[in-house]
Amino acid sequence: MRVAVLCEYSGIVRDAFIKNGHNAISCDMLPTESPGLHIQGDCREHDWSRYDLIIAHPPCTYICRNSSRWKQNPENIKKAIELFMWCYGLKNQYVCIENPVPKKILNLPPYTQIIQPWQHGHDYSKKTCLWVKNLPPLTPTKIIDITYITTKTGRRYTAGWYKTPRNGKDRSRFFPGVAQAMADQWGVL
Repeated sequence: MRVAVLCEYSGIVRDAFIKNGHNAISCDMLPTESPGLHIQGDCREHDWSRYDLIIAHPPCTYICRNSSRWKQNPENIKKAIELFMWCYGLKNQYVCIENPVPKKILNLPPYTQIIQPWQHGHDYSKKTCLWVKNLPPLTPTKIIDITYITTKTGRRYTAGWYKTPRNGKDRSRFFPGVAQAMADQWGVL
C-alpha cells in the first residue's frame, strides 16, 4: 500500500506503516524527527493522487474546541479551516483526518469516530476525532486504566497529559499505539 501522512513531522504514523511493509511518506512544514521519506513543505503543493491511503493531521490550534485563540486570530482560523477542508476533499480511495473535537461554530463536517489514546496503551486521555472515507472504524488494541494526578490546586489530570511539556509541538505529537493500530488495521485493506 502507498501511504502519505500529511502534516506529520514526527514520523510516528509513517514509520508504523513502513514497519508493516508499506511504502509510506510524510509531509510537513517542519523537518522530520525520524529519518525516512519526508517532504518538508506545504502538503497542498504536491500531488497525492497516486497514494492509496492518506492520513492527515492538520494543525488544530485554531479549530479545536479547547482553543483559547478563537477570537484572537480570525485569519489563522480561516487558514486552519481551509487546510482541514482541503484534506477532507482529497479523492484518494482511503482517507483519514485526525483532530481533536472541533468548535461547533465552525461547522466542520461531522466526524466519523472518536478514539482515545488509553484504548491503545497510552496513559493519556485526549478525545481524538477521526473523519474517515472507505475505512472501517479503528478498534481498541490495548485498553488500560488511566492514572490520574491531582495538583495542589485540586485540578485533576491524566498522568500522560500532566507530564507532557506544555508546548504545542509536544502536545501535537501522535501516539505510537494509535499509529500502530492504524497500520495493523488499515494496512490490510
